[in-house]
Amino acid sequence: MEEEYKVTDDYLCIKMPEEVDHHRSDEICKNTDQYILQSQVNNIIFDFSDTKFMDSSGIGILIGRYKLISCFGGKVYALHPSKQIRRMLELSGMQKIVEIRD
Repeated sequence: MEEEYKVTDDYLCIKMPEEVDHHRSDEICKNTDQYILQSQVNNIIFDFSDTKFMDSSGIGILIGRYKLISCFGGKVYALHPSKQIRRMLELSGMQKIVEIRD
Protein backbone atom coordinates (compact mmCIF):
# COMPACT_ATOMS: atom_id res chain seq x y z
CA MET A 1 0.00 0.00 0.00
CA GLU A 2 1.27 3.45 -0.90
CA GLU A 3 0.89 6.43 1.34
CA GLU A 4 -1.87 8.88 0.35
CA TYR A 5 -1.86 12.67 0.61
CA LYS A 6 -4.86 14.97 0.93
CA VAL A 7 -5.01 18.71 1.59
CA THR A 8 -8.09 20.10 3.35
CA ASP A 9 -8.13 23.74 4.43
CA ASP A 10 -4.75 24.24 6.10
CA TYR A 11 -4.25 20.55 6.96
CA LEU A 12 -2.17 18.00 5.09
CA CYS A 13 -3.37 14.48 5.89
CA ILE A 14 -1.02 11.61 5.12
CA LYS A 15 -2.46 8.10 5.24
CA MET A 16 0.64 6.15 6.22
CA PRO A 17 1.46 2.82 4.54
CA GLU A 18 1.24 -0.58 6.20
CA GLU A 19 5.00 -0.60 6.81
CA VAL A 20 7.04 2.50 7.66
CA ASP A 21 10.74 1.67 7.49
CA HIS A 22 13.94 3.16 6.17
CA HIS A 23 13.12 1.98 2.64
CA ARG A 24 9.95 4.12 2.57
CA SER A 25 10.92 7.02 4.84
CA ASP A 26 12.93 9.02 2.28
CA GLU A 27 10.05 8.98 -0.18
CA ILE A 28 7.50 9.92 2.49
CA CYS A 29 9.70 12.80 3.73
CA LYS A 30 10.29 14.13 0.22
CA ASN A 31 6.62 13.96 -0.80
CA THR A 32 5.40 15.46 2.49
CA ASP A 33 7.86 18.36 2.30
CA GLN A 34 6.76 19.05 -1.27
CA TYR A 35 3.09 19.21 -0.21
CA ILE A 36 3.92 21.47 2.75
CA LEU A 37 5.78 23.97 0.61
CA GLN A 38 3.45 23.91 -2.41
CA SER A 39 0.13 23.88 -0.54
CA GLN A 40 1.19 26.20 2.27
CA VAL A 41 -0.48 24.05 4.92
CA ASN A 42 -0.10 24.86 8.62
CA ASN A 43 -0.78 21.45 10.15
CA ILE A 44 0.10 17.85 9.34
CA ILE A 45 -1.93 14.79 10.24
CA PHE A 46 -0.22 11.41 10.02
CA ASP A 47 -2.94 8.74 9.95
CA PHE A 48 -1.55 5.42 11.19
CA SER A 49 -4.82 3.44 10.92
CA ASP A 50 -3.39 0.97 8.40
CA THR A 51 0.19 0.92 9.73
CA LYS A 52 1.18 -2.40 11.24
CA PHE A 53 4.96 -1.86 11.47
CA MET A 54 7.13 1.18 12.07
CA ASP A 55 10.82 1.37 12.89
CA SER A 56 12.81 4.36 14.13
CA SER A 57 12.74 5.97 10.69
CA GLY A 58 9.05 6.69 11.35
CA ILE A 59 10.10 8.76 14.36
CA GLY A 60 12.55 10.57 12.07
CA ILE A 61 9.73 11.38 9.63
CA LEU A 62 7.68 12.96 12.41
CA ILE A 63 10.60 14.92 13.90
CA GLY A 64 11.67 16.28 10.51
CA ARG A 65 8.16 17.38 9.54
CA TYR A 66 7.68 18.92 13.00
CA LYS A 67 10.84 20.98 12.53
CA LEU A 68 9.61 22.20 9.15
CA ILE A 69 5.97 22.92 10.03
CA SER A 70 6.79 24.54 13.39
CA CYS A 71 8.65 27.26 11.46
CA PHE A 72 5.21 28.25 10.13
CA GLY A 73 3.56 27.96 13.56
CA GLY A 74 1.90 24.68 12.68
CA LYS A 75 1.27 21.42 14.54
CA VAL A 76 1.78 17.72 13.86
CA TYR A 77 -0.79 15.09 14.78
CA ALA A 78 -0.48 11.29 14.89
CA LEU A 79 -3.91 9.67 14.55
CA HIS A 80 -5.02 6.10 15.16
CA PRO A 81 -1.67 4.54 16.10
CA SER A 82 -1.77 0.87 17.05
CA LYS A 83 -0.88 -0.02 20.61
CA GLN A 84 2.67 -0.91 19.54
CA ILE A 85 3.19 2.29 17.53
CA ARG A 86 1.70 4.45 20.31
CA ARG A 87 4.13 2.85 22.76
CA MET A 88 7.07 3.60 20.45
CA LEU A 89 5.93 7.22 20.08
CA GLU A 90 5.56 7.65 23.83
CA LEU A 91 8.86 5.94 24.70
CA SER A 92 10.66 8.25 22.29
CA GLY A 93 9.03 11.32 23.87
CA MET A 94 7.14 12.27 20.72
CA GLN A 95 4.07 13.33 22.72
CA LYS A 96 6.05 16.47 23.62
CA ILE A 97 6.00 17.70 20.01
CA VAL A 98 3.27 15.62 18.34
CA GLU A 99 -0.34 15.37 19.46
CA ILE A 100 -1.25 11.68 19.57
CA ARG A 101 -4.96 10.84 19.18
CA ASP A 102 -6.90 7.60 18.82
